[in-house]
Amino acid sequence: MQPVLLRFAPSPTGALHLGGLRTALFNHVFARKHGGRWILRIEDTDATRAVPGAVEGIREMLGWAGLEYDFGPGKHGPHGPYFQSERLDLYHFYAKKLLDSGHAYRCFCSPDHLAATRERLARAGMNTTYDKACLNLTEEEVARRVRAGEKSIVRLNVRPDSNLPRRTTPPDLIFGHLRDAHASLPTDPVLLKSDLFPTYHLASVVDDFEMGITHVLRGEEWLPSLPLHLDLYASLALDPPKFAHLPLLLNADGTKMSKRKGDVQVEDYMRRGWEPGAILNWLALAGWGVHSHAQPAPAPDSETPPPTSTPPPPPPPPPSPSASSSSPRTAAPDSTTILSLPEIIAQFDLAALTHRRTVLDPAKLEYINKHHLMRAWATDAGLQSLAERARPLVVSAFPQR
Repeated sequence: MQPVLLRFAPSPTGALHLGGLRTALFNHVFARKHGGRWILRIEDTDATRAVPGAVEGIREMLGWAGLEYDFGPGKHGPHGPYFQSERLDLYHFYAKKLLDSGHAYRCFCSPDHLAATRERLARAGMNTTYDKACLNLTEEEVARRVRAGEKSIVRLNVRPDSNLPRRTTPPDLIFGHLRDAHASLPTDPVLLKSDLFPTYHLASVVDDFEMGITHVLRGEEWLPSLPLHLDLYASLALDPPKFAHLPLLLNADGTKMSKRKGDVQVEDYMRRGWEPGAILNWLALAGWGVHSHAQPAPAPDSETPPPTSTPPPPPPPPPSPSASSSSPRTAAPDSTTILSLPEIIAQFDLAALTHRRTVLDPAKLEYINKHHLMRAWATDAGLQSLAERARPLVVSAFPQR
């Protein structure tokens, strides 16, 4: 049986946020639970959005949280390079395979032409998706325009009889079967841009296959792209990994959590002295058997429903490590369970994750953090760790003393 291999693949567009940390956590936990490994892969194909120092910040926050990746920047291995900007030859190779097989084609339409076409179709009350204007160009015409240096992009040729496999097993381990998956395929999405950099769709499919990824755990925001990615795998005659899309995290008011709104950056919690284990505990319980604070998962483009008013259950006593691993399958924890990272790994079961969107309750973090501090105070090693982490916080708060 192939060992499990997962990946956490952030873009270096800013600081690591809580949603990203939860994704990294579940990749780490799933890998460790099944004796596997995980990769930190940097998706830096959009240079215009890259933030200097973002990669270093992501690595620092993962280290602070105790999530040690096995391969990635600074940890070389058989799957590198680990920056997508260093893997362009691979994307060009697979783009050519798609072109040669007729599953993709070159498009020479300029942005102005595309905008004018959309406007014309909109005025006529018609669908404004791409009209496949370049699909029927002859090979000679394409070759002539390429030799002339005319810029082009590569589009996937999405056909009415899509290659999307009608699989007997659910395409997603959390959300199950996707309704109308074939109908949700976009019209000929871009795979390779005119600057020869890939879009996310091509790069992620190629990298997951080339790196041997067995399971893709990523955010729900990518669920609408799953039919397209499965179509790409089928077009390239590649076996896809298993997918599990993690439900979105919500603010206390039920709105979608955004890295541009509120306290969502992991670094903010580190600077304020929160226990890293408590943060992981808090995030792990978000959607993992937490039914009292869970929201139904609306369609990805629909408005988020208001939060439920059901009160949380009374807190149970913290479980012991021996009890948490006494059987191969344990009940899902509730919203007040106190768990260390090893205990999270021991109890974790992907089948216990809900597809419902979950509110991150700050009051729960305070409760969980208090109990993690109590655990730390109970041992000499815990006290030593607290002192080491408190020292820079004290120096920062009282620089003149």
